[in-house]
Amino acid sequence: MLIPVFIGLVIYYGESVREGAANESLRHWAAAVFGIASASDALDGWIARRFNQITRLGTLLDPLTDKLLMLAAIVTLSFTSWPQHFPLWFPVIVIFRDMASIGGAFLIDHIVGQCVVKPHWTGKVATFFQITAISWVLLDVRFLDRVWPTALATLFTVISGFIYLADGARQIKAAGHD
Repeated sequence: MLIPVFIGLVIYYGESVREGAANESLRHWAAAVFGIASASDALDGWIARRFNQITRLGTLLDPLTDKLLMLAAIVTLSFTSWPQHFPLWFPVIVIFRDMASIGGAFLIDHIVGQCVVKPHWTGKVATFFQITAISWVLLDVRFLDRVWPTALATLFTVISGFIYLADGARQIKAAGHD
């Protein structure tokens, strides 16, 4: 539910920058909302696992909301007038990997009957570096260019995409569909 609030804050801050009167409180609020949304998602997942409150709906909605928050942040921080923003290749690669993953999961589900998504450490590292890159831009960190955390996020996004692709191919092959 915080995603639209975050998007609004990012857009309004970008507009204030474009108009030459940057409203820094909007940037701070955007960073805070992103932090709260990320932390609440992590807490929700921990609670579900800790108290065995895992549901089928939760297993579908949790990754979807994770992806929506990350994509909302990456896209809005790429195409608004923030002092620092992401290069175009970053959202293109992240969106392509996510769309390929979703499409692949539906395809595997259709062919095999059930897609089993096994989280891989490279996907977790990709998410970590995506959050780092987003936070870098939100907080306007300048001691090191934002291209470094963005490049690391991209590298692990691509690697995890290939690993998930290989896993999907294995699932199809194991079901006897070459």
